[in-house]
Amino acid sequence: MNIKSYITITAAVFSAVALLHLMRIILGESVIIGGWDLPGSFNWVSMVITAFLAYQGFRLNKD
Repeated sequence: MNIKSYITITAAVFSAVALLHLMRIILGESVIIGGWDLPGSFNWVSMVITAFLAYQGFRLNKD
């Protein structure tokens, strides 16, 4: 696997995760880890971070 393929796959995975976080925000689903209910802001922060990483991956791949 070359670096270009790796970056494409990584960016696609981050895009999928960002979309899942967005769906969770739209549907109002909560995240429960070990009995602890994470606040809704967790989804927003996670979505922004993963979307940014996906954007950077696709941008790097374009070069």
